Amino acid sequence: MDRFDHAFTALGQRINSLTPPERTASAPVPLASLIDRVKAAKKLYQPGVRR
Repeated sequence: MDRFDHAFTALGQRINSLTPPERTASAPVPLASLIDRVKAAKKLYQPGVRR
């Protein structure tokens, strides 16, 4: 192995030893808000409705 192979192997080992950052849990979206979004989207696709 040459110097490049050693450096590449060492870098790979360092990357593998890192711990991934923890994901923060986002606040849940209220169900009423989701229902309102769906209703608004449905209105946009009704025939005869001006946009």
